[in-house]
Amino acid sequence: MKIIGLLAGIGRLPVEFARAARGMGFTVIAVCVVPGTDEELDRVANKTHHISVGQLQAIITTLKEEGVTEVTMIGKVTKELMFSGAVALDSRIQKLLASLTDNSDDTIMLAFVRELAMEGLGILDQTALIRSLMPGAGVLTDRKPTQEEQADLDFGFTMAKEVGRLDIGQTVVVKNCAVMAVEAIEGTDACIRRGGELGRGGVRVVKVAKPNQDMRFDVPTVGPNTLESMLAAGATALAMEAGKTLLVDRQTVLKIANNHGITILVM
Repeated sequence: MKIIGLLAGIGRLPVEFARAARGMGFTVIAVCVVPGTDEELDRVANKTHHISVGQLQAIITTLKEEGVTEVTMIGKVTKELMFSGAVALDSRIQKLLASLTDNSDDTIMLAFVRELAMEGLGILDQTALIRSLMPGAGVLTDRKPTQEEQADLDFGFTMAKEVGRLDIGQTVVVKNCAVMAVEAIEGTDACIRRGGELGRGGVRVVKVAKPNQDMRFDVPTVGPNTLESMLAAGATALAMEAGKTLLVDRQTVLKIANNHGITILVM
């Protein structure tokens, strides 16, 4: 069977990917690169290693020893970890980071991809085996957006695309066609909660792919945690980009949304 490597971050996506890959006949070698990865991954993958994201050489050595030649990187790994001193950095990743012209998401990830490629490890499209998790356009919930919500979502979509073009983030929180919060290093959930606090509830959330989105990494994702953050923020509507956003645990997401009157629109 063909062997595939999985560099796993936090969330359900690594589990979904591993399950899909196993179902297609792949042997899955997972490397959990941050603490708190889903415990189910240990049962779904053929083999699981736990190696910190800061130990680049150990990650590469392990993948090669396992016979891996193709890798996917999926799950939440915030670059904040490497800048806060929360993880130890080996000499290889220190050298890589020191060579960069800036520390934007795409700059770091593309450098990481090049480093793996130098070792004969190709990076797969994150969505290659899980395209079924990317919904098409339409309203997913029982409730459709109101006229006011639709105006905010349209405005937010334009703003989010511009923020993505600048490689800052993929999510914005808006209210009355004004931006309340923009996602940066803190991540989607913290952005939503901050936007809700600043907007004092009644906010809308928009998540999109970057205009030049590299599908090998950082594909936008919505899941139950997104909805929980929206509830905490008093958000009433969510928009995501059709065919370019992964929807994880769809049944749970829609149950939460419908139970709390939240509308979800795929644009």
